Amino acid sequence: MNMATAAPNGPPGADTPRPAPGRPEKLRLGDVLVQQRLISQEQLQQTLDLQRTTGKKMGRLLIETGVITEELLANGLARQLRIPFVNLKTFPFRADVVKLLPESSARRFKALVLEDKGDLLLVALGDPLDLFAFDELTRILKRNIGIAAVPESQLALAFDRLYRRTEEISGLARALEKDIGDAVDFGELTASVGIEGAPVVRLLQSLFEDAVQVGASDVHIEPQEAGLQIRVRVDGVLQTQTLADKRIGGALAQRLKLMAGLDISEKRLPQDGRFSVRLKDNTIDVRLSTLPTTYGESAVMRLLIQGSGMRRLDTIGMPADMLKRFREVLTRSAGMVLVTGPTGSGKTTTLYAALAEVNAAELKVITVEDPVEYRLPGITQVQVNDKIELTFSRVLRACLRQDPDVILVGEMRDAETAEIGLRAAITGHLVLSTLHTRDAISTPFRLLDMGVPPFMVATSLQAVIAQRLLRLNCTECAAPHAPSPQEQSWLDAMLAPGQTVAPKRGLGCSACNGTGYSGRQGVYELLEMDAELTQAASHSDPATFMKLAGVRMQGHTMAHHALALVREGRTSMAEALRVGFDVDDSTERE
Repeated sequence: MNMATAAPNGPPGADTPRPAPGRPEKLRLGDVLVQQRLISQEQLQQTLDLQRTTGKKMGRLLIETGVITEELLANGLARQLRIPFVNLKTFPFRADVVKLLPESSARRFKALVLEDKGDLLLVALGDPLDLFAFDELTRILKRNIGIAAVPESQLALAFDRLYRRTEEISGLARALEKDIGDAVDFGELTASVGIEGAPVVRLLQSLFEDAVQVGASDVHIEPQEAGLQIRVRVDGVLQTQTLADKRIGGALAQRLKLMAGLDISEKRLPQDGRFSVRLKDNTIDVRLSTLPTTYGESAVMRLLIQGSGMRRLDTIGMPADMLKRFREVLTRSAGMVLVTGPTGSGKTTTLYAALAEVNAAELKVITVEDPVEYRLPGITQVQVNDKIELTFSRVLRACLRQDPDVILVGEMRDAETAEIGLRAAITGHLVLSTLHTRDAISTPFRLLDMGVPPFMVATSLQAVIAQRLLRLNCTECAAPHAPSPQEQSWLDAMLAPGQTVAPKRGLGCSACNGTGYSGRQGVYELLEMDAELTQAASHSDPATFMKLAGVRMQGHTMAHHALALVREGRTSMAEALRVGFDVDDSTERE
């Protein structure tokens, strides 16, 4: 289907302009825009004067000074030249067609091949008046070409989406297979990997560059019976990057271990480490975990970009009324605040955002973490190290002798750590930590199950936040969606009588790589401990506690927050259900 659309405001009933082969007319951009009445003669003269001073292109100056937008500029050129205007955000690219033009040439001439029409190629050009680019593209492609006008900023984003390093990574993997051969000599490999340009080094560099380019949070290197599978996690979902010969898995694992300072001779036991890599203008902190499997060592890397900035509480998507209550809890001088949820649900982000709220010059703040994920100015941060018995509980005891006001404990992993943290909360410290529980209501009983005395839980626990991460609909391709029977039954259980909702879901486009989703947001629920809840918890009375807590949280659970996002069209029904909400759980507390 030809997605090239006619520029707006064309003659009524006119057909979409067809790109014609041959060089575009030699026109002056300023004259074109004045003729199209997109700028005035006075604005043109002012821009010409500015151009003599700066030397910048006319179009760039008009955009930077706010005289015209990129979309209007591209539309005006499309009308004048009688060529299509294309919105790259929704255009259905074909990888084989795009790759007809090498990435280096695409970026140099700001061009993308959109369609192969047989007799000519339709090419998006950032500057349709650039005759030199037209001639060079004709020479490189060896085909007749027709030009389409596009906003230049859309081109930059499209380059990063479309020219991923999949082929480069696969090629490097094949080169590494040839280097290794049938018999792997790890001694020779260890000596060779330090040589600049070695395939294993270049392969890892390409993996990291691709992961950062697509916003991946993790890279998985997984040996399978049929070969080595490399996947990246984007917006919480794994995407296959490439498949390669499983023999190269050992070389990759060994090189990663060397970078993380791990024991390269130990392949029978899991190992954890970390290292940093520098990619262009970014420094990436990498947390490495290796695991021995049937077909070799599996390696998973968690990526964290240094300097990406710590989130603030008012930017993580917490509902306004809950945010206000949570901030009030954080102003207290003592007590424990827990953030709960499964692995990868954004607990650490919420904890650090809360820490940013309480971090003040007059407070002593200490964190105990494994590992330290964000470096924060003005805060004392300690990383535990089990190898030298520097455990959470040991560091926490030492922290109490450092006269802290606020303590952040990365995770309540065992009863000893939990008990020390609760004692610290009793004795006048604000303690922030995480715990793995399904929801807020079950959290006190998880602490009791760990062996913590009931009176400590009742007197120390101030509030619990439970959370999950939901993928958001792609704003470029979101469309109305008819709920499935399962989704409709969930809606019927959640909605009050007379309420309706019109769900949306992303259909998949080039902007979201065909997934229908772009970005993630947390959904939250907050349980504050009051006198009645404290008394029920102190008597280890689950039935009474859950009944009282259910009343407090009525209409304010994670399920209701997810429903609000569905109502706003920001996420899909399938995504709301995917994170574990079902009819029974969401309605039993009503």
